[in-house]
Amino acid sequence: MAHLGQSLDGRIATASGHSHYIGGHESLVHLHRLRALVDAVVIGVGTALADAPRLTVRHVEGPNPVRVVIDPRGRLDADASLVSDGLAPTLVVRSEVATTALPGTVEVLTLPADAAGRLPPEDVRAALAARGLTRLLIEGGGLTVSAFVAAGVVDRLQFAVAPLLIGSGRPALSLPAIATLDEALRPPCRRFDLGTDTLYEFDLSAQHSA
Repeated sequence: MAHLGQSLDGRIATASGHSHYIGGHESLVHLHRLRALVDAVVIGVGTALADAPRLTVRHVEGPNPVRVVIDPRGRLDADASLVSDGLAPTLVVRSEVATTALPGTVEVLTLPADAAGRLPPEDVRAALAARGLTRLLIEGGGLTVSAFVAAGVVDRLQFAVAPLLIGSGRPALSLPAIATLDEALRPPCRRFDLGTDTLYEFDLSAQHSA
């Protein structure tokens, strides 16, 4: 599953990267409930560096998931809060070019990068599944969620839409360009109220098997 909190005009942060908090309290509780239900929560290194998230369960009862950071070039260092706070098991997925030393409490998983230096989402998913981490929450940022959706490895995609307009900033989802609306994704969708926010959940699983 992938989840993004966004403004009504499709932004997950301002141009400077500020995003705390776009959604309301109910959206935050929902996100923590998702964390409690999955084996691992996955973010990209950009989100880890910009937001310093804890990725733990605090607003509901339940266990903390394994925290996974996708960091192809080793930008994360030993002082980053995610790898030094000891709040939950943490795994950093890197490519062969990453050499930054990390604390011994952090598991490092090395995967081959593609020609662009990225770690293919399908390879990340398979490697995590091999470790028993099969229920994944792809939480951020927009580029990481977009890569997983474009790779066809997301079964459910959620947007928690808050009633505010940012006007400019970082987009929620960036997928390959299409020429006509006939090519647009039109998956089954459910809608829920989350306080003043609205949650949209898209079922992408049928399109992956088509």
